[in-house]
Amino acid sequence: MVVLNKIYTKTGDAGETALGNGARVAKHAMRVTAYGTADELNAFLGVARLEASGDIDTSLSRIQNDLFDLGADLCRPDMEKDADSEYPPLRMTDAQVSRLEAEIDAMNGDLEPLRSFILPGGSALSAHLHVCRTVARRAERLSVELATMEAVNPAAVKYLNRLSDWFFVAARIANNGGKDDVLWIPGANRD
Repeated sequence: MVVLNKIYTKTGDAGETALGNGARVAKHAMRVTAYGTADELNAFLGVARLEASGDIDTSLSRIQNDLFDLGADLCRPDMEKDADSEYPPLRMTDAQVSRLEAEIDAMNGDLEPLRSFILPGGSALSAHLHVCRTVARRAERLSVELATMEAVNPAAVKYLNRLSDWFFVAARIANNGGKDDVLWIPGANRD
């Protein structure tokens, strides 16, 4: 259980922060940037949920919780020491990735195939979900870059990759099942 009775600690005033294993690193360290972007995505998702209801809101709520799991995973280096930990750190799982894939397949099954690229927009919820999609892609790129320097849970990277796809398909669902998608017209303004 997390207990936060004091919000500011002053321990970051010199530009450092603590990782999940207690190590102090610069606030601009790649690991901090990666999990900070996952947190940013979660905030954008909170804004999107203001427009959501029903099943999609239920799914978005579950994804918000997953994003906290993802942040907990990314903020904890030393994966090789997980088995020896008295309290094993929280790690993303392939089951979380599989759940996203199943939801993508179910949502996509109700949509007409695309015949053009889609411009972000249409409904307010769709536009918000497209923002979430692009932030998820950025979080994925940062996590992949981090993985070139340090160990990163492969399930965390896969989750981010599937999540951006999930947001894309959900954005189409939010556009009246794709009927109100805003289609790209190549070269439309070249005159």
